[in-house]
Amino acid sequence: MSEIVTQTKPYDILVTGASGFIGKKLLNKLTDSGFTVTAMSRSKYPDTETVKRVQADAFDVDSLTQATTGIETAFYLLHSMEGSKKEWAEFANREKQQAQNFLKAATDSGVKRIIYLGGLVNEGLELSKHMRSRHDVGKILASGSIPVTELRASVIVGAEGGSYAMLRYLVERLPFMVCPKWVKSQTQPIAVENVVDYLIGAMKNSETAGKILEIGGPDTMTYEQLMRLYSSILNRNLMIIQIPFLTPRLSSYWIDLVTPVKASLARPLVDSLVHDSVVKDKTGQKMIPVQLEHMTQAIQTAREEAKSFNSISKSEGEKTSYKMNQKILLITLCAMAFIGTTYYWLDDRTDVWEIPWLIGSLIWYAAILFAISFVKQKARLGYLIGGILAWVTLAFWLFDNFYVVFELSLVASEPSLEITIRNFIGAAIAGLAIFSSHNVFHKVRVYQVRGKPVSESASAEVPQGARPVYNTDFS
Repeated sequence: MSEIVTQTKPYDILVTGASGFIGKKLLNKLTDSGFTVTAMSRSKYPDTETVKRVQADAFDVDSLTQATTGIETAFYLLHSMEGSKKEWAEFANREKQQAQNFLKAATDSGVKRIIYLGGLVNEGLELSKHMRSRHDVGKILASGSIPVTELRASVIVGAEGGSYAMLRYLVERLPFMVCPKWVKSQTQPIAVENVVDYLIGAMKNSETAGKILEIGGPDTMTYEQLMRLYSSILNRNLMIIQIPFLTPRLSSYWIDLVTPVKASLARPLVDSLVHDSVVKDKTGQKMIPVQLEHMTQAIQTAREEAKSFNSISKSEGEKTSYKMNQKILLITLCAMAFIGTTYYWLDDRTDVWEIPWLIGSLIWYAAILFAISFVKQKARLGYLIGGILAWVTLAFWLFDNFYVVFELSLVASEPSLEITIRNFIGAAIAGLAIFSSHNVFHKVRVYQVRGKPVSESASAEVPQGARPVYNTDFS
């Protein structure tokens, strides 16, 4: 086996997507191992002694050619799953264009090797749009004259990864889960540190050139078992009920509301979980010996790393902070609940003791408790439910005072003056809840990427010194 012990020349290793989830860790591991590296990203960052930063756009061949000049080995870690719904719908075409541009630039610049990280799934299956795109990118890169090593990985577990964020927030926020059938799919999750080890090992072993290698961790399990493992680490019980009609699209919307992962990223991640993704060919393990982490350790490592995430403060020029709006929403929801109790100790109308009214009251209180629970966890689902409740409550209390203008009672018999005043006060509080819920529901994405609304994805670019991609600790 031929190994690259020393570099041919300084900075002849290129890491694309260097500000992303995998790219940052690969960059650190390479420099810690004594390599000097060229790091490519869409934004320009300052150079260091061991890292030369280059700015390039994967849709601009000229900038890619400049970035790849003098490069011997290039790590291809680019994808286009981030962005708006419209952009996401075209991600397969965007990824194809990126790969074609990079291959042309790398060929013109004389790059000797390309190492690509793709997705693991059985070739014989009808692949999802996401997995088909991952495989197509590998074929495009390999279609030229440059030898390509393609590593195919299953679920990658790391603090900044999209799959891990889905796992973490679903388990931490939902003690009871209704899940689709894909949670029974077999997967072979791998720690992000081991993925980096495989990438560097492929670079060092020249015999991996031109090969497709499957990589995975030592544990094979379903996504449900992965969630239960995470739950056991938290020492919590997790109840899961599987239903067949929850499609990947519906699942992605649910994930968007419960976790920090946007639906545009959750959709392709969920699509990739529909089929089994386990290592069938052990060649990769034989050619690149790696000390693999078991999932228990990988999750614990990710949890420890997440503790160092910086809290996110109010941006300059912003009138109200996320935290202030969240507090206002919590206070107004509690105030609405208290005002609701006055129907049973201040209101003298008998209507409130009728069965339909009592059932409606129970549902309303349950919804408020549900909303408060998720608002405290900084989940968009709580803001959505809180906003809907506030609108319904505002309408109800105004209708209860309908007689003031039209001399006609709509909700129940005509209320007393005290109850009329109570209704107007409650309507004002409900209006404040609507305002605050709207703010937090739409601002949360901006706060989760601190400072400016860049794309929220496992490889999104974030400002220098900003927090990692997934965090809900707002100060």
